[in-house]
Amino acid sequence: MEKLVELTEYLVKSIVKDPETVSVKSYEDEEFITIEVLVSSDEIGAVIGKDGVNANSIRTLVQASSYINNAKKVKINIDSI
Repeated sequence: MEKLVELTEYLVKSIVKDPETVSVKSYEDEEFITIEVLVSSDEIGAVIGKDGVNANSIRTLVQASSYINNAKKVKINIDSI
């Protein structure tokens, strides 16, 4: 699970102008790993992207990594501080 959080954090920090404002936390239950991404309100648009393209790409990459490593399904929530 830690690798998925690191991957998510790396991807989000690559998109934003100020990587120090990014916070990534994870929670795990029986079925899912939930990764919560918090970014500043100024940068939420860049992380989500036009029509959600960036957010969907991040979700796809992290879920694919989870699948390859036989981990649980992943949910990623992106929100602003």
